[in-house]
Amino acid sequence: MWCLSFLPKQVIFYEDRNFMGRSYECTGDSSDMSTYLSRCHSCRVESGCWMVYDRPNYMGNQYFMRRGEYADYMSMWGFQNCIRSCRMIPMHRGSYRMRIYDKENFMGQMMEVTDDCDSFMDRYHWSNGCMSCHVMDGHWLMYEHPHYRGRMWYFRPGEYRSFRDFGGMRFMSMRRIMDSWY
Repeated sequence: MWCLSFLPKQVIFYEDRNFMGRSYECTGDSSDMSTYLSRCHSCRVESGCWMVYDRPNYMGNQYFMRRGEYADYMSMWGFQNCIRSCRMIPMHRGSYRMRIYDKENFMGQMMEVTDDCDSFMDRYHWSNGCMSCHVMDGHWLMYEHPHYRGRMWYFRPGEYRSFRDFGGMRFMSMRRIMDSWY
């Protein structure tokens, strides 16, 4: 039996709903899928976890996909446009660690987290949510509303001084991207 970390990550995008029309098999990041498909309205994630974006160069609204079939993701998520770029999320084994701050530029109250948080308000009493973070270990999804709802953003290890780059969003919940999702 193959270990999932050795299997190539793959997603197949289709021009039309229900896996119809031309297709494009992707095994890594693709900053502009318009060179392969004129549009993309369904996909199959064969392996791995992926973030897909409705604009080229990993811009615009983003959505998380893991192994499974997405026959008509536009109606499922309310996409106004089709997928234009995608990014593979590498598998992470080990600890998860992030410092979150209730103000920009790593200011204000700071909490170091190692697990999911379904509500910053309930756990930390932060009514305005998280405004900056430093991801030390692991890959994370942050959501604009409590209980993992609303728009989401993918955070990989690095410093994020201001969420103005993310449309000025305030994040109200977060979860780890776990290896069991692959």
